[in-house]
Amino acid sequence: MNEHSIILDIALCVVSAGILSLFVRFLRQPLILGYILAGLLIGPVGFQFITNDHDIRTVSEIGLVLLLFMIGLEIDLKKMKSAGRWVIIPGLVQFPLSVALGFLLLYGLQFFNIQLETPFATLYAAIAISLSSTMIVVKILFEKMELDTLAGRITLGILVFQDLWAIVMLILQPNLTNPALANIVWTFVRGALLVAFALAASKYVLPALFRRSAALPELVLILALGWCFLIALIAVHPRVGLSMEMGALIAGISLATFPYNIDVIAKVVSIRDFFITLFFVTLGMQIPIPDLTMIILALSLVIVTLLLRFLGVFSVLYSLRAGHRISLLSSINLAQVSEFSLVIVSLGMVFGHVSKGTLSILIWVFSVLAVLSPYLLNSSHALQKNIARFLVFVGLKDIHQNSDDNIKTASYRIVILGFYRFASALVAEIHQKKPEFLSQIKVVDFNPEVHQKLTDLGIHCVYGDIGHQDTLHHADIEHAEIVISSIPDYVLKGTSNAKLLSLVKRVAPSAQVIVTADSSHHAHELYQSGADYVIEPSTWTAQNLLEVLLQTFAHQLEHAREKALTKLQHRHEILA
Repeated sequence: MNEHSIILDIALCVVSAGILSLFVRFLRQPLILGYILAGLLIGPVGFQFITNDHDIRTVSEIGLVLLLFMIGLEIDLKKMKSAGRWVIIPGLVQFPLSVALGFLLLYGLQFFNIQLETPFATLYAAIAISLSSTMIVVKILFEKMELDTLAGRITLGILVFQDLWAIVMLILQPNLTNPALANIVWTFVRGALLVAFALAASKYVLPALFRRSAALPELVLILALGWCFLIALIAVHPRVGLSMEMGALIAGISLATFPYNIDVIAKVVSIRDFFITLFFVTLGMQIPIPDLTMIILALSLVIVTLLLRFLGVFSVLYSLRAGHRISLLSSINLAQVSEFSLVIVSLGMVFGHVSKGTLSILIWVFSVLAVLSPYLLNSSHALQKNIARFLVFVGLKDIHQNSDDNIKTASYRIVILGFYRFASALVAEIHQKKPEFLSQIKVVDFNPEVHQKLTDLGIHCVYGDIGHQDTLHHADIEHAEIVISSIPDYVLKGTSNAKLLSLVKRVAPSAQVIVTADSSHHAHELYQSGADYVIEPSTWTAQNLLEVLLQTFAHQLEHAREKALTKLQHRHEILA
C-alpha cells in the first residue's frame, strides 16, 4: 500500500473534509473551518490517521497557485480607477496604517508578559490581522442583500485594495531577512517587467488563441491553466526570483479584463476548490493542542484585530465625513482575518521567517473570528447604533451634528424618507418633467454619497436614520404636505413601513403619507393602518411588463395577419 500512500492520504483528507464541512455548514459557519477541523482530527494531534503530511502539503500548494490565479482574475484595474474617494483613500491607507498600529499594539503587549516569539513573528502577525476575509464578507453581505449598499461597496473596495497590498507583501517577502533598498527595488523591477510582459501578451497574443478555442470549453480551461503555470514558471526562475504564487497572481491580473475571464473563472473554480480544500486540511494537521500561552496570545490577537478595524477603517472613513453609520458598518463588515493571511504566514514558514507556532496561533485567530463574524455582521446595524451613541457621548460628533442641519429650515411640501431606487427614479422624473418641484423636496437619508448628488440638483438633504423619531423632528417635517417612505421592508434595518407610518402620523398629523409595500397583502395591512397611498413596486413592474407583452403580441399578430393576407392575395392572383 506504500506506493499508493499519497492517494490514500488525499482520499482521507477529502472524505473527512466533506463530513466536517457538512457539520460546520449545519452550524452556519464558513466551510474553511470544516477543512481545518478535518485536518486537526485526522492529523498527528487527532486520530493520527496521517502522521506525515509532507506529500499532501506539496500537492496542496497547487491550490495556492490556483487561488492566487483566481484572485488575480477578479482584480479589474480599470474598475479601480473609477472608485470613489471613500474606497480609494481607505484602500490605500488602511493596510499600512493597520500594520504599523498592529505592530505597536502587539509589541506593547509584552508589558503584560504577552508576546510572540520574535519581532519577525510580531510583524507577520500584524500583517496577517490587517487583512480581512473576502470569502466570508461577500457570502454574508450577499445573504443580507447589502452588497449594493454604500457600506457594502466600500467594504468590497477595501477588500480589493487589501488584495493589492497582499501582492506587494508577496513581492517583498523574499527580501524581509535582507531588506536592502537595492534588493527591494530590483525585486519590484523584475515584478513590473513580468507584469508588463503578461499584459502585453494578454493584449496582442492571447485574444487570438482564446478566440480560436472558444468553441471548445475544455481547451479554454487548458489554455487558461497553461498561461497561469507558464507565468508561474517564469516567476520562479532564478533570474526572476519571484514565487510561483506571485506568478499565478500576475497571470490572473493579465486576464482580468479579458472577454473570457468569466468563463475561465467558472471552469477553474472547481479545480481550485479541490486543491484549496487539501491546503486548509494540511493547515489543520499542523495545529498543536493549544496550551494556556497559545490561548492567551490568540485571544489577544483577536482583540487587537477588532481594535485595528476601528483605528484603521472607521477613523479614515470618519475623517472623510462618511458619518458614524457608514464608517462603523464598514468596520464591522471587515472584522475577521483573511485566508490570504494564512497563505502569507505559510510562505513565511517556507522562507524561515516564522515558526510553526506563529502559524498555529494565527490559525486559531482566523478560526475564532470566522465563527464570530456571522454574528457580528448579522447584528451590525444594532451594533453600530449602540457604538454610535457611545461615540456621541464621548464627544465624537456625527455628520449632522457638525453641520447646519440642526438649524430649523424652511418647510418643504414633499419629504422623502430614504433615498432608494424608487425615490431615485421619482426625482429623475421630476427633474425632467417638473424641475420647479425640486426646490420643494427634502430628503432624509444617512448616505453621504446621496447627499452630494442631491445637493448638486438643488434638493435639500438631512442626514439621519429615518427609524428614529428624533430624526424626523430634527428634519422639521411637521408642516410637510406629502411624506413618502421609498424603501421596502426587506431593505429597512431596525424599522418598517408600518412603524414609519405610525411615526409620521404622530410627527406630521396633517401630511398625506405614502409608504412602500413588499406584497399585496402587506399593502392591504398598510392601508388598514392609515396609509393614504401604498406603492407596490412589484405590482407596478408586472403591470408595465404586461403592457409591453400585449403590445408585442399585438404587433406580432398584426404582422402575421398582414403576411397571411399577402399570401392569400398572391394565391388569388395565381388562380386568376
